[in-house]
Amino acid sequence: MTRRVVITADDLGREPGSTEVILSLLAEGHVSATTLICVSPVAEHAAQRVRKLGVVPRLHVTLTSERGVPRWRPLNGAASLVDPDGTLSDDPLALGARGEAEDVIGEAEAQLSWMRDRGAAPEAADSHAGTLYGLHGRSWLAETLEWCARHGLAFRLPRDPEPYFGGPLPPQLAAAHEKAVAFADALGVSIPRTIATNRRTASELGGYERLRDDYLRRLAALPEGTSEVFLHPSREDAITGPDGIVRTWETRLLRDPVWHDALDSEGIEVVGGWWPAREGTG
Repeated sequence: MTRRVVITADDLGREPGSTEVILSLLAEGHVSATTLICVSPVAEHAAQRVRKLGVVPRLHVTLTSERGVPRWRPLNGAASLVDPDGTLSDDPLALGARGEAEDVIGEAEAQLSWMRDRGAAPEAADSHAGTLYGLHGRSWLAETLEWCARHGLAFRLPRDPEPYFGGPLPPQLAAAHEKAVAFADALGVSIPRTIATNRRTASELGGYERLRDDYLRRLAALPEGTSEVFLHPSREDAITGPDGIVRTWETRLLRDPVWHDALDSEGIEVVGGWWPAREGTG
């Protein structure tokens, strides 16, 4: 067995600046996958552009808005997902307190249909802001895995969660995770060996070199099998505040020769997905 990694740029379609950065990184070969936010006004443009690159993004199931951009609206408008003005809340805890499973899966279905209607048939899905996992209240993980199984989709659920969380899970969360992994296996939903990303702020990191060193450490620690490293690259004028600083650093990392040298020296193969290739897709 060898070590493989999917290098994913999350949030294609979030807003124009991040979208342009992600498209450039895909064209340059610095990332091997991306995820699409279908509820954004930029999604249509992003879908057209990424299709020209020959890339099929994963579905980034999006149930919340983000601070700093105009609030998004769901595609099916289910009452339990929205604020009184019909927009998705930018607070995952608000969604976690009120979202109904039927509405959550209905919105995921609508977003998947949106992609398929535009000639993109994603092979996997994941969760924007982690809302499907129950980290902010109600969990819809079981329903999501059943939905993935119905559509033949892989899903971003790490078989080993410790690299993401930075250590062992609390007992209750560990038990829920173990149950979810077993359920994914029983349903035949492909999941990655582990996942890794940056979860620290710009002030906690202190500078670009600290972020790079942290990613290099995570890269070296990847286990056998296929894992995923996902980032949120952007540029300075696209996202204001500390979050924008970190996203700009991640763009820099993906073009950094030190990062590429580490991939080579570690002997890690970069791949497009952690799931078996479908017939006819190579």
